[in-house]
Amino acid sequence: MSKKNEKKADPKKLTKELLIPRRNGFGQVSEKDLEKAESFSESYKKFLDHAKTEREAVKTAVAMAEKEGFVPFDPTKHYKAGDKVYCNNRGKALILAVIGKNGCKNGVRIAAAHIDSPRLDLKPHPLYEQNELAMFKSHYYGGIKKYQWTALPLSMHGFVVKKDGSTVEINVGEEPGDPQFCVTDLLPHLSADQMQKTLAKAIEGENLNILIGSRPLDCDEGDNLVKLNVMRLLNEKYGITEEDFVSADIEFVPALKAVDVGFDRSMIGAYGHDDRVCAFPSVMAAFSVKEPEATCLAVLADREEVGSDGNTGLNSEFMRYFIADLAQMEGMEPRHVLSRSKCLSADVNAAFDPTYASAYEATNSCYLNSGVCVTKYTGARGKSGTSEASAEFMGEVRALLEDNDVLWQTGELGKVDGGGGGTVAMYIANLNVDVVDVGVPVLSMHAPFEVISKLDLYMTYKAFRAFFEK
Repeated sequence: MSKKNEKKADPKKLTKELLIPRRNGFGQVSEKDLEKAESFSESYKKFLDHAKTEREAVKTAVAMAEKEGFVPFDPTKHYKAGDKVYCNNRGKALILAVIGKNGCKNGVRIAAAHIDSPRLDLKPHPLYEQNELAMFKSHYYGGIKKYQWTALPLSMHGFVVKKDGSTVEINVGEEPGDPQFCVTDLLPHLSADQMQKTLAKAIEGENLNILIGSRPLDCDEGDNLVKLNVMRLLNEKYGITEEDFVSADIEFVPALKAVDVGFDRSMIGAYGHDDRVCAFPSVMAAFSVKEPEATCLAVLADREEVGSDGNTGLNSEFMRYFIADLAQMEGMEPRHVLSRSKCLSADVNAAFDPTYASAYEATNSCYLNSGVCVTKYTGARGKSGTSEASAEFMGEVRALLEDNDVLWQTGELGKVDGGGGGTVAMYIANLNVDVVDVGVPVLSMHAPFEVISKLDLYMTYKAFRAFFEK
């Protein structure tokens, strides 16, 4: 055929057929999905405000699950398709399970998120007085920029085991009229030396001291009267003594409510999106399935921000033991069930931020309002400290999302040598389970106030629901 008679290529048609569109979801999804995203986001904001620590997240999720018909798991019982059970691991981790028609025969389907977030924990001996101010000594938890935690209103959340074995829960700073707390900072007028330091050194970890009082006990003599007065108030309200701090889990978190962000209200700003923004949709997806083909598990784990070690983290055996119990009920070997299982590691990724564009590689980043992000691998530098999803499993997940009208995208965690991070995926992969990270893009990750897209949140829920229902 001569060149004169050749049909010219249609670039618009070829672009649509062959190239990945970089699209904003608001031009791609139905009005019905947008309405559902708005409604889903309102429920999520309420969850966030009640679940600012891993203990509160478990407590809130259990209460929600019991309303949906979930009951405590009994390894001595036999369950049928559609039965709903939960396993509460020490009040800090949780597994919700819906028994499938095929049980564990072809493996189980897992959506695994974490419910811990960066924060300030109290030291075992936290209370002290200096220059007639009462302070708590803290030890920060997880990866934080320490300067972001100064001059910020904080609330106190805790669980105390007293000497007699009784327990008490503490929540101060969240309700209207509650006192709040803060870490002080140096005024600009006196900060010449501080301003010469790097961001990492400007605020030292040992200086993240929380201001809690200034009024001395009303008496004529004695030492540490401000400290004593604070302890008196705590004793009157909670019945605790200074020694009880040794057997307590007390955390200080931003005293901020989840709010809409932007004139268009398209985003949500809050503390703790990482990773409760994935935990909530995985829980709601478990509530939505009735009689799935395979048994479905929504796993909420602790300790991810510090490496997932410990008996409530996913580097422990608690999830494997639960699956082993399910397998043995059906006369199967746990290792056979695990090797046939599939998992969506429900964790966030860093959304592209144009203000800090140099930290990202634009063509391999995820974006707000472009849907749930599928992350083939995380890690640092040469893909260290991570697992990597196989091409086969990526293909399966990709088809699942497309077939269920889930808006989705892919992304890496910033530039190759720019830093990096990990998720729980590698610990699940180590059990011989197919796994890939799937979650919500986040702006200002690990800051006291993070931002996500309502549309991305809802698409993450749709992804988990489709995964469970397949």
